[in-house]
Formats: sequence, C-alpha cells, structure tokens
Amino acid sequence: MLNVVCMKWGNKYPSYYVNRLHAGVQRWLERDFRFICFTDDSAGVNADIETHPLPEEEFEAELIAGMQRRGRKGAWRKISLLRPGLADMEGPILGFDLDVAIAGPLDAIVDFAPQKVAMRREWRYEWQGRDGGHGSVFCLEPHLHPYLYEEFAADPAGAIDRHKGSEQYYTSMTALRHGSLAYLPGDLICSFKRNAIPAWPFNYLRAPVLPDNCRVMCFHGRPSMEEAMSGYRRTLRYRCKPADWLARCWFDPAEALPTASRRTPDHAPPCRSF
Repeated sequence: MLNVVCMKWGNKYPSYYVNRLHAGVQRWLERDFRFICFTDDSAGVNADIETHPLPEEEFEAELIAGMQRRGRKGAWRKISLLRPGLADMEGPILGFDLDVAIAGPLDAIVDFAPQKVAMRREWRYEWQGRDGGHGSVFCLEPHLHPYLYEEFAADPAGAIDRHKGSEQYYTSMTALRHGSLAYLPGDLICSFKRNAIPAWPFNYLRAPVLPDNCRVMCFHGRPSMEEAMSGYRRTLRYRCKPADWLARCWFDPAEALPTASRRTPDHAPPCRSF
C-alpha cells in the first residue's frame, strides 16, 4: 500500500490546503493509497482523510530551534516522516508539502526509482550544476533508508548546522552520500515562479502557463497559490496575471461554494488529460 503523507502545523496553511491536496491525489493516482495528514489541528480537515497528531521526538527542542533560524528556515518537522514504522506505515511513502497543486498523473513519480530516495533537483542547484534536492515532493521507503532518520536523531543540531538549516538539503545530501538519491525528472515537478511565469517583461503581457508534462506545481515563496489565481503585482520578476488554470487543479469538490477571492470552481474539470 502506498502511503501519501503531508504535515500541517501552525496557522500558515488553512485546512482546505489539506483537503485540496487530497482531492488532487484522488483524481490523479491510479493505485490504492492511504492518505495521512500529521497535524496539530485537524479542524476543517475532511472526515475521509486520516489524521494523526504531530509525531513526538526526543529532539523536539532541536527541531524548533532549526525552524526558528534566521535566514533560511527548514521545515525540520518533516524529518519525522522518515522514521520507519511511523503511524504503522509499511511500504513506500509519497510526501507532499501543502503548497502544491496536483496537475497530472502521479504514478510516474511513484514508479520512477522505487528503491531510491526520489526528489527533484533544487532549481537553483540545477542551474548551477550542483547536487541537492527540493522537498516539496519526495518518494521513498523509510525501511530501506533508516539512516535518514537515525543519523539526524544521533546529532540533530549538527545535522541542521551542516546542511544550511534546510531539511530538504539534509535529506537529499544524506541519501546521495549513501548512493540512494534519484532526481525526479524536472518536467514532472514544476515551479510556478520558474516554469509558469513568463520571463520579464513578458510576465506583464502573458498569463502564467501550465507546462505540458507537469504533474505537480510547486508554490515555494511568493506568489502564493491564492495570489497566483488572482494575479500578483508586488515584484517585477514574479509579477503575474491570474493563472486561471490553477482553479482547475487546486480544488476540493466537497467544499461549499467558494468565495470569489479564491476563484475556485465548485466542481472543476481536471487540468488536462494525458
């Protein structure tokens, strides 16, 4: 059984982020799966989503310190998802950050490198020809890679310091050192900022595009998903017209009629057919 997992803590992302992610996975994953959200507040999460409290770790203080670092702040709580046997999960896990939209079939991601730790190469590192993964989407079987959790648990403060304060850099570089990192094809995992918004100055004239083979669209930084749907004006480079196609990817049919500001239809068709 494939385990699809996400985490929600604090108040940055409302519960509908979880619900829309779940709905997208349901639309675009062909196999049976177990969907689990680990959260400190399950209010508003749809009843058909399995929820668990945030995992408790002996290194809780180090996790909090890592997430409160100045400058780059990693989502270090995600380290718990690497713990073998968490929530009685067996088999592979497909993990998502909440700020992603499912845009196409996901099975190619799950099947790409089943014995490896599969992540997309970080966009900046890809351009620079360097190693390092991006953590918005990842797939692995924790029982095959227990060192990911064990090495962090043995020296959490040191692991944070050695890996730029970033849990995605720790995960990818540790897997690389063990010969187990596989980079997901870049055209499957897209960045809204880098792959959808036209280059300046054409972003003033043209709406963002959904790349042809994109399966997951990631919204790291600004604009946020809501800003992308309504249009974003705060910066020159990432200014964009409304991305109308996003409303067809990021929606939950179980929602009540949404507000006009979300620009999300009650029952939207899938983004595309493959």
